[in-house]
Amino acid sequence: MTFRIRAARESDVKYLYEMAKLTGGGFTNLPPDRGALATRLERSELAFSHDADTPRDEAFILVLENTATGEVRGTSQIFTKVGQRWPFYSYRMATLTKHSEALGRTFRAEILNLVNDLEGSSEVGGLFLHPGERAGGLGLLLARSRYLFIARHRGRFADRVLAELRGIIDEAGGSPFWDGVAGRFFGMTFQEADQFNAIHGNQFIADLMPRHPVYIAMLPDSARAVIGLPHPNGRAAMRMLENEGFAFENYVDIFDGGPSMTARTDQIATIRGRREGTIVAIAEGGTPSLLSTGRLAGFRACLGDVTVRDDGIAIDAAAAAALDVEIGESICHVAR
Repeated sequence: MTFRIRAARESDVKYLYEMAKLTGGGFTNLPPDRGALATRLERSELAFSHDADTPRDEAFILVLENTATGEVRGTSQIFTKVGQRWPFYSYRMATLTKHSEALGRTFRAEILNLVNDLEGSSEVGGLFLHPGERAGGLGLLLARSRYLFIARHRGRFADRVLAELRGIIDEAGGSPFWDGVAGRFFGMTFQEADQFNAIHGNQFIADLMPRHPVYIAMLPDSARAVIGLPHPNGRAAMRMLENEGFAFENYVDIFDGGPSMTARTDQIATIRGRREGTIVAIAEGGTPSLLSTGRLAGFRACLGDVTVRDDGIAIDAAAAAALDVEIGESICHVAR
């Protein structure tokens, strides 16, 4: 069974909707709302339809396709420049130090500041792999293919990339962080705020959220305990990000308190390690690799084996079929 990454199409909405219903909430980029998903797919197709060489407000949706059945079994997204349609908010954890001469003591308080520091960055997000396919490195394919897409269209992306990991969600679908912080100002449950944000954007945060620092010591224990922690299902994704060179720099999501990680675009491991090669043979065996070809709507990626030769590279037959390439064509490859 062979899978490949390709550009999403409007006809994929049925697959995305079925996967969205499996996320369990807190997954803003994949809302279980057909209308919202259709709008996102339209925006993505528009981004794929034209070329450009500077970052602007665009979103690309990629899907994981079973080449034998045509079914979509996973998805991921890339945003070229966040914070253009509406402000991009994060909380940044910081330490406030005060000294009392009278008491002879120094006090250090941890605070959350509402900031727009990450505005203008590119973002990778919306990664979801169907529970029935969580084996064989397909999560790695979904994640790393985004970096090969960025490298292929480098001029359309910023010099910094961020990734927001979903925070802790309880068994009832609520967020301890939301309940302890923002929920006190909005009169909305986490599920209501999450759905509203997914469909309408987060301008309501700008309208209603207090701009004063939040003292972490004053939050409920349940909220303090989850700040900067990823959802258990996101721990593997966090490790993959760390392997790519992403780091947690004290930014957390304003909704669920999950960690936001950042990396310099050209220092991302997959981007640094990629190589171009001309196919000189279709042959089995070689180094397990991630392969890609094409631009924009013609972009495709898959897992396969690559052998580097003096005159070019050899790839296995299944990968050649998934990428729809032949001898003489050039592809990008990076070791798994």
